[in-house]
Amino acid sequence: MTTTLGAVLAFIGGAIIGSFLNVVAYRLPRGESLSRPGSRCPSCETPIRPYDNVPVLSWLVLRGRCRACGERISARYPIVEAVTGLLCAAVVIAKGADSDAWLGLAFVLVLVPIVLIDLDVRLIPNRLTLIGAVAALVILALVDRDSIVEALIAAAAAGGFLLVAVLAYPRGMGMGDVKLAAMMGLYLGRAVAPAMFAAMLAGTLVGAVIIARVGAEKGRKTAIPFGPYLALGGLVGLFAGDAMVDWYLDTFT
Repeated sequence: MTTTLGAVLAFIGGAIIGSFLNVVAYRLPRGESLSRPGSRCPSCETPIRPYDNVPVLSWLVLRGRCRACGERISARYPIVEAVTGLLCAAVVIAKGADSDAWLGLAFVLVLVPIVLIDLDVRLIPNRLTLIGAVAALVILALVDRDSIVEALIAAAAAGGFLLVAVLAYPRGMGMGDVKLAAMMGLYLGRAVAPAMFAAMLAGTLVGAVIIARVGAEKGRKTAIPFGPYLALGGLVGLFAGDAMVDWYLDTFT
């Protein structure tokens, strides 16, 4: 399979999975079943027919409205589907259309619902980080068994680093962030180092902007979920982390 064809299939598959991840992000924090009932209009609760549930395209054809009641349906749904598809395609382009892409695909698919849930309810579900960690270890065992030790060390280092930060400043982050960082280490290995740096840098810059706009006292009290910054750093680590580590080692050692 060529990389181009692999990327196209990854986009289509990612968009389809992204539709399900929208469901996960909405229902999981509420303790609802992920399978029943089926997809329905959030306004009138009319079941969505299969031909109206095609990722991205159905929303565009219906102009963002429910076919049954005409109420607007949030643009978040097609955006999540499209972004998930694009991330999956990017993984295939970066890693190749073979088993080298499996780890990256699993990584982006677990990051998407984690980010959405953390933005919505400031929570990173243990279930998602556990599933993500198990998936990483299974994939490594299948395609790159020699990297398992490095991945475990990276997970311990990244999780331990944030654990110290949480213990020192509990209001800044939570244990969900610690577990997410550890999970990222399993996927990224040594590339988790630039990932953590990128996450901390992004969080610091956004915090500085907020303080500049609302003032130091109010800015420090503004609650900002850290999971999305970790996810952003995770993407940096996935696509550029190894190159950044190699550059650092070549330059300073």
